[in-house]
Amino acid sequence: MKIITWNCNMAFRKKADMILVHQPDIIVIPECEHPDKLQFNSDTPKPADILWFGQNQNKGLGIFSYCDFRFKVLDVHNNNFKIIIPIAVSGGLIDFTLFAIWANNPADPDGHYVTQVWKALHHYQNAIRSKRTILIGDFNSNTIWDKPGREGNHSTVVKQLEKKKIYSVYHTHFNQIQGKEQHPTLYMYRHKNKPYHVDYCFASVDMLKHLSAVEIGDYEFWMRYSDHVPVIATFDI
Repeated sequence: MKIITWNCNMAFRKKADMILVHQPDIIVIPECEHPDKLQFNSDTPKPADILWFGQNQNKGLGIFSYCDFRFKVLDVHNNNFKIIIPIAVSGGLIDFTLFAIWANNPADPDGHYVTQVWKALHHYQNAIRSKRTILIGDFNSNTIWDKPGREGNHSTVVKQLEKKKIYSVYHTHFNQIQGKEQHPTLYMYRHKNKPYHVDYCFASVDMLKHLSAVEIGDYEFWMRYSDHVPVIATFDI
């Protein structure tokens, strides 16, 4: 199973071919336009299932299946967390729970970005299990931006997930430390000298045992299409 997240910086219909060459089973695309606007090229592979969430028809969160996987939003979904979506994934070789994430809620005075994830972790604590669980997307966060004394920061999100035996596939695969990542996923304003790691895939330990590869996109190629590069995780499942 190959799962990819890529903040496409809008207009996914024009860029889909770039990510689909990697033959994903599931892709999670922040800043994706509404499905009604997704007029792909005639030779572009068409998804088998789609979910989309957002208020701006040009800039929401798209979740796409390109295999037998099918999606169903869990009944516990809370709209207050805007674009953090709990999804039951079924129909493939394995059923699991997917949390598709774009941490971006300017309307929340407590915090626009990682605070959304922190709140969601508490609301969905019973749905986030230690087995067959993946959280993936643009978290808009990194330990380097932790604010002293603030509970809902990146480090506390990581620790909360670790209590559930859920870990970052990138940090596990490359033996990296949070906040000291060697591979950026965001280049602010597409400037190579402004690199940050803000896109993540977290997986429960039972799925991590089957992790076979993690790839972070190359700056030179992907900056033609977005200020983010993809995070690609492959599991032997």
